Amino acid sequence: MRQGLRVLTKASEIFQFDLSIEEDLIHGSAWKKFGTFCRDETVEIAKNSDGVLVGAVGQAGNENLPHSSDPEENDGLMRLRKELDVFAGLRPAIVNDALLDELPYRREVSNGVDIMVLREMCGGVMFAKPRGIEVLSTTEKRGYDTAAYTTFEIKRLAKVGFLLAGRRKKRVVSVDKSNVMESGFLWREVVQSVGDEFPDIELEHMYADNCSYQLAVNPSQFDVIISNNLFGDIISDQAGSLAGSLGMLPSASLPCLPNIGETCTAGIYEPVHGTAPDISGKNIANPVGMILSIALFIEYGLGGVEESAIVAKAVESTIANGIRTKDIGGQASSETITDAIISEISCV
Repeated sequence: MRQGLRVLTKASEIFQFDLSIEEDLIHGSAWKKFGTFCRDETVEIAKNSDGVLVGAVGQAGNENLPHSSDPEENDGLMRLRKELDVFAGLRPAIVNDALLDELPYRREVSNGVDIMVLREMCGGVMFAKPRGIEVLSTTEKRGYDTAAYTTFEIKRLAKVGFLLAGRRKKRVVSVDKSNVMESGFLWREVVQSVGDEFPDIELEHMYADNCSYQLAVNPSQFDVIISNNLFGDIISDQAGSLAGSLGMLPSASLPCLPNIGETCTAGIYEPVHGTAPDISGKNIANPVGMILSIALFIEYGLGGVEESAIVAKAVESTIANGIRTKDIGGQASSETITDAIISEISCV
C-alpha cells in the first residue's frame, strides 16, 4: 500500500487533480482495534469517496478470529463489497512482452495475451443463504452453502461485460456449469438474452472446467470472460498465472461501468495477491498490482483515461528496463521499482 500511495501522490501532482486520503482499518486489524471486522463509520466514509484502496486482507495471526455463517459479519471486505454494491469485478491479466522468458508458459502460448476477467462480486455461493454448519451427531457435521443468482444480478453483470468487450476486441466468453447447476442454467439463459442485444459482440458459452483448460493451452482466444463469484475467483487467479505473478495483478470492483472519461464513485481497488506474511515488511514484495490498481482508480474513479494509461505504460517500461522484483526474475526492492515507475511517470 505504501508504494502505491507514493505513486498516487505523485500522479496527483503531475496530472493536477486534488487528492485527499483518509486511512482506516478493515478485517483483522479492525477487529483487534474495534472489535468488528468493518465499522459502520468505515462504510459511510467509503460510500462518500471517489474510490477505496484496499491492501491485502488476511494477515497471519487472524486464523483464530470469530467465525460467523454470515459472510458480511465474518469478513470485513465482503461486507464492504456488499454495502457498496460493487458487483462488477474487473481483473485484467496482461502479459508483458519483456517477461515472456520468465513465465511458466511457452512464449507462443503467452505472447499477446490480454484478458479481462469480469467476476460477479456481490452474489452467488459466497453470499446466498441458507448456509451454515449443521451438527448431525457427536461425530458428524454437514456444511452447506447455496449457489443462487437472480435474473437481475446476472443481467447487470452481463451488460458490463458486453460494454467492456465493445471497447476491446468484441468477444465475450461466459463461464458456467449449466450442465449440472440450475443457477448455471439460468446464468447461460440470461447472458444469452443480453448478448442478443449486442449483435456486434461475439458470445461463446463455456463450462468452467473447460475454461480453465483453455486458459492453459490457448489463452489468446479470450478477450472478456464473464463469470459468477466462485468461478471468477478461481479463473482470475489462473489467468493471472499468465502474467507471471499474482503480484502483477490489479483489480477494480465497481457499482457501475462509467462511459469513457466519466466517473464511477465508491469503487474498490485492490491488488489480487494475498498478504504474503513470509515477505511482509522486508521491502521485497511486488507493488505492481497495487500501482496498476491505482491506475484503474484514476481511470474509473477520476475519469482519467489518458492518465491511467500513462501509469500503466510507466510500469511496462520499468519492467522492460530490467527493474523487477524477485517474483518476476529480478532483484529490485519494492521501493526501487516504485522509484523507477515514478520516474517514468514524471517524464511525461
